[in-house]
Amino acid sequence: MGGSFRGRNALLIGVVLASYPAMVGAALYPLPWVFVVLVPVSYAAELALPRRAAERLGRLQLAATPRFLMREMAAVLLLARTAGAESPWFALLAGGLFLFHWLRAVQSALATYLNRCHNLKPVDTRNIDVTFPPAPPETLVNWRGARLLYLDVLPVATAAFGALAGMDWLGAAGVGAALGLETAALFALYLHVVRAAPLADRRRVIATVDDEVRAYRPEVLLYFSGPADSAYQATMWLGTLERIGSRVLIVLRERDLLTALGRTTLPVLCIPSAVDMMNFRGLDTARVALFASNVGNNIHMLRMPGVTSVFIGHGDSDKEASFNPFTKVYDEVWVAGPAGRDRYRRAQVGVRDEVVVEVGRPQLHGVRASGPGLPYPSVLYAPTWEGWTDDLFHTSVVAMGPTLVRKLLALGVRVIYKPHPLTGHRSALAREAHAAIMRLLREAEQGAAAPPHLAVTGDEPHLYECFNQADLLISDISSVIADFLAGGKPYAVTNVAGLPAHEFRERYPTAAAAYLIGPDCGELPGVVSRIRPEEDVLAGARRELRAYLLGPDHPDALTRFDDAVTAAGARAGAGAGAGDRGDAGKSLATTGDEVA
Repeated sequence: MGGSFRGRNALLIGVVLASYPAMVGAALYPLPWVFVVLVPVSYAAELALPRRAAERLGRLQLAATPRFLMREMAAVLLLARTAGAESPWFALLAGGLFLFHWLRAVQSALATYLNRCHNLKPVDTRNIDVTFPPAPPETLVNWRGARLLYLDVLPVATAAFGALAGMDWLGAAGVGAALGLETAALFALYLHVVRAAPLADRRRVIATVDDEVRAYRPEVLLYFSGPADSAYQATMWLGTLERIGSRVLIVLRERDLLTALGRTTLPVLCIPSAVDMMNFRGLDTARVALFASNVGNNIHMLRMPGVTSVFIGHGDSDKEASFNPFTKVYDEVWVAGPAGRDRYRRAQVGVRDEVVVEVGRPQLHGVRASGPGLPYPSVLYAPTWEGWTDDLFHTSVVAMGPTLVRKLLALGVRVIYKPHPLTGHRSALAREAHAAIMRLLREAEQGAAAPPHLAVTGDEPHLYECFNQADLLISDISSVIADFLAGGKPYAVTNVAGLPAHEFRERYPTAAAAYLIGPDCGELPGVVSRIRPEEDVLAGARRELRAYLLGPDHPDALTRFDDAVTAAGARAGAGAGAGDRGDAGKSLATTGDEVA
């Protein structure tokens, strides 16, 4: 798949590059009919050019503007050769194209200003009652990254047809139409500039949002920072936080996260600047800050006085991320069950036992204990990704993924493949193995009697819905294992390194009740047979392990989590950091202006 995409991109780049000298040659000869054929070919290749391919051309000094200018230059040369340089239509076409690019420079300036107003606001929100002026449509500001450059197809195409038909005036008419449309776009952008004027005042924008957040009086913050592809780490907590008794505010630090974060009814605040973050008064009422990941930007929230900092992570597992030494910077560390506490005890990374709180996994309330009840067994293969190190045994995708899926298909089971969102993020081998698995599933779907296999590479269906569709899980060492145990169904763990079973289970306690699969997947038929209750010899061990990993069933995990939030808020100290830390500036309402 990757090779075919690269081949297609190379072909498109080749067509675009070859069209320029061909058009110039057709113009100089002149061969108007050849030029007429080349115009749609060149523009079609330009339209189909992927962003990465266009960026590659930009590094070769062939960014969008030079590419379009070469086509325009060829059209001007064509008219000079067919109508003569003394023709008034030649002068109108050439002069019109110069004016076209002058207007486009104005349009680019307005678009840049509007981008700063709308997309680079000091704070941005979701589900907070602040109405900002609407952003202009993408067509006006940056369509396909070319900012209305495609309007030049009007003078280029009409000049070509005019030269072919002996109607020299057509090119001038085409450039006139392009100038008219460009002028209309400028007028529309000007109206948006007028509406966006309040957004140019950073202090007013911050003050207006700050007033709304103060009115909400948040008690608990879910603080998150990181790239957009890590948003799942915060998204997994949204449903739980919507159901607790405290007022929760989501605080994000990167703009891309605002759209990458999953659906929620909770108010969401994005503050990219550290200075704005630490001076935002609306957060003063919060007494608990929850952290789903360990990143450098956490320091800006950790510095806030009077707030209990709590690391909740994004899943309990035997991987090192679940006992990271950085975790000792938080006031409290919340884990699902006794296994999480023991993990920190064994690791001795500086996290004191008294700060560890067992709260369960409240996200798992919807995980069912029974399979889908289909006439064929369903197996969920949910491997982890390759990780940040070069550990070859971190993921099973590279070493055994395609083999495992091929053998599952041969057994006649339904395969649900849900890789980690970051699979292939670092490793080309992981990307290739993932592509091979996808090919196997597509080919299997073509069989007349094949079960409806499923490859889940997006957000839907959710991992827990995949749990409910499966009779058996096959996974790597990750938090997926502990979460799947909530349903009590059998699971298998990939033993990529081929360690002896006792050594593997001793090293990875979450595999204590797992069926193990070695690198050659020879155990797979026997593991799949464990779906039948009479063959499932580890059912009792799973029940014991479930309590160890996830904690007791009573009280339920949501109640325990909610109680822990309340207790953490109480420990923050009555009156600590209470009241305003200063006025962030007058709101627009007090000055008679509005952001809306």
